[in-house]
Amino acid sequence: MTASILLLVVLLVTVGSVAVLIRPRRASTFEFYLAGRRVGVVTNACAICGDYFSAASFLGVAAAVYASGLDGMWYAAGFAAGFVPVLLFIAAPLRRFGEFSIPDFLSRRLGSSTVRLSSVAVVQLVILAYLVPQAVASGITWELFVGYGIAGVSPYATGVLVSTTAITLMVSLGGMRGTTWTQAVQFLLLLAIFLWLAAMVVAAGFDYAGATAALSAEPLANPELVDGEWRLENVTNRLDSDSFAFFGEPGGQYSQLGQLALMFSLAMGTAGLPHIMNRYFTSPTGTAARMTTVWVLGMAGVYYTLAVMLGTAARWVVLEEADKTAWLRSITTDGVLRIPEHALLALGEIFGGRAGLGLIAVGALIAVLSTIAGLLLASAASWGHDVYERHINPKATQREALWVGRASVALVAALSAALALVIPPDSLAGVFPSIIATMVTWAFVLAGSALTPVFVLAIWWRRTTGAGGTAGMITGAVIAIAMCTGGVLVGDTSYSELLLTPTIVAAPAATLVTVVVSLLTRPPEDIARIWTRMHGTARDRRAVRIAQLTLAGIARRSRDRS
Repeated sequence: MTASILLLVVLLVTVGSVAVLIRPRRASTFEFYLAGRRVGVVTNACAICGDYFSAASFLGVAAAVYASGLDGMWYAAGFAAGFVPVLLFIAAPLRRFGEFSIPDFLSRRLGSSTVRLSSVAVVQLVILAYLVPQAVASGITWELFVGYGIAGVSPYATGVLVSTTAITLMVSLGGMRGTTWTQAVQFLLLLAIFLWLAAMVVAAGFDYAGATAALSAEPLANPELVDGEWRLENVTNRLDSDSFAFFGEPGGQYSQLGQLALMFSLAMGTAGLPHIMNRYFTSPTGTAARMTTVWVLGMAGVYYTLAVMLGTAARWVVLEEADKTAWLRSITTDGVLRIPEHALLALGEIFGGRAGLGLIAVGALIAVLSTIAGLLLASAASWGHDVYERHINPKATQREALWVGRASVALVAALSAALALVIPPDSLAGVFPSIIATMVTWAFVLAGSALTPVFVLAIWWRRTTGAGGTAGMITGAVIAIAMCTGGVLVGDTSYSELLLTPTIVAAPAATLVTVVVSLLTRPPEDIARIWTRMHGTARDRRAVRIAQLTLAGIARRSRDRS
């Protein structure tokens, strides 16, 4: 009961108070979706981190390192590296153009309503693919920490339903302004929890180099469910199928092609994530958007370094402590956790007792809630602004548009919770190094295959057209979904790594189709004005505006004379 009360208190404090007290000042879509474009650099950077450092970052990266050793670090490297292309190619031009969402940007840049509707469909698929693993993580955390359900519901289902309900209320009440401050506070809490756990581990004598060497003394082995029983099985080296993998060496999960495919998918995917890109529209200027990304890169470096260290520490510490307590014995097989996502939770229990476990559980739920909030806001912007306001009811009042956005939040949240409830995490343990990190990667794959190529071309290639963008998005999405589905169906084969992270195939195909179709169709007539709006300096934009006004004046005088 104490555990449940603690979690509920945290939910109320981090969700209710900030979101309600800092709710939109005026009932308008501009305030609800963009916070009036008054979000400062550091605040927005913290909010982006809170949005981005999801359950895949808090639980998943450490879990991937725990299960596959050195190969798990590719998740940390890929998640952090994704902001480099955002910094170099996207942040400033995107903000200068200044719309509400990715579909809004693409539609106005390419002059096409078809590309708006196509991108809305892809954005919703990406959001759903990202939402489901967050809900799964909340269920896993509740099940391990609280251990019982409410009103006859299983512990796992209770965690899914409680977290989804709480964050839906927060987004509906607080909008972008309330969500921004909530996510910024949540990121600082996550970082504080990581620092506390790292300090406890180091104080207990943990040495990264020494622990890695000790863990690499024997082949890497993980539990597998065979005929209803958990058994410890050695992991085959993906770089050399005739030998076993070792914790401190590559090959525990990926071949060379798999490593390249994963990194490419994560790096490309970040630039197409709707809940992250939408945050750049809240910056006051293009320069502020670029500086925000610089701050995010620094914070990501610290955060993921700690995640990798703690994943390694969990493998070393749990192995030593597993036989000493009944609680650890119940979730391990021969000293190895059956569900890798329990790695940080187990560390919290070992170094802080029940209170330490509660602190890590709170951190996991905070990561889930923060990311779900951003995803639901992006979903609301797509349905409420891009579909309802732009197509269904262009004459809608601000109140009507807001209610549609809020209704879409509830519907998308309910759908993601329903999908999470039909996924049994135990049955997937051992199939992937971290089911949460793997499922989130599929969202990156879809975003990087369908949205990012069109996004980058629209910003940097004048000749891009609406027809080309639509064809490219459809091509990338179809290839990505088909290959990922095939990878799940065929299981563990020599080419399953490429099938499960197919951005390296789908993104070039989408780019090629976009270019070919664009060359065969006509670009927007006002491309010069659009280009200056995205890439010109403030002086350039003022000069263009003055020239336009001068030409308009000359034309008016000519008409008056005639």
